Amino acid sequence: MDLEYRLDGPEEAPVLVLSNSLGTTWQMWQGQMTDFTRHFRVLRYNTRGHGRSPASAGGITLDSLGHDVIALLDHLDIERAFFCGISLGGMTGMWLNRHAPSRFPRIVVANTAAKIGEAKSWLQRAATVRQQGMAPVASTAADRWFTPAYRQQNPGMVQLLIDDLADTPTEGYAACCEALATADLRDEVAAMLHPMLVIAGAEDPVTTPQDAEWLAAQAKQTECVTLPASHLSNVACPSGFNHHVVTFLTAGAVHDHHH
Repeated sequence: MDLEYRLDGPEEAPVLVLSNSLGTTWQMWQGQMTDFTRHFRVLRYNTRGHGRSPASAGGITLDSLGHDVIALLDHLDIERAFFCGISLGGMTGMWLNRHAPSRFPRIVVANTAAKIGEAKSWLQRAATVRQQGMAPVASTAADRWFTPAYRQQNPGMVQLLIDDLADTPTEGYAACCEALATADLRDEVAAMLHPMLVIAGAEDPVTTPQDAEWLAAQAKQTECVTLPASHLSNVACPSGFNHHVVTFLTAGAVHDHHH
């Protein structure tokens, strides 16, 4: 298994897989770990091409990102797990809901959409970082990721995430941009059968509350909540984010038990 991963929390608890956004590492979940490890065995991993998870020779697609998660569970001998992904990680979660439903009984997807952005701009971004490195992306990310108020009040956390972005391997980031250029689940959402919680950021300019509402309307057994945040809602609103995730996943445990 060449993906970089780590497990935290009680060994006998149900497993919760956390999946990062583009250009971040598992550090982005630090505001979740105390609450989540009270209830779950938390499995974090770095998306292919990020951290020490190598990019793959054949490029990266949403399909391959989904298969990476299944391979990780197989490697750890984990039959079923909950899943919570943000942005690119949320698209991975929706793919898993569609293609591996027996493994993932409940899924949380945050700050995501069935299709994120336009292919042309993703391919342009991939070309830019291959030519100029990560600096052009890192210099503008804070505007996309956080509200001005959050940036002002939490400069240390913002800098930590921007530093992670600047340190992302160029080829891995570019390959994930190419995955986002082709990733389009719009025709598959109605066939996603497992319960999902969709979390939106009210001020998210990348994946808007309208994107989240569309998902909730199309997919079965899906509820939508909006937090007062921009694109990284788990970082900006940890208590609200954690409360909604834990409530949704633990309510499911009782309900599933009765069947």
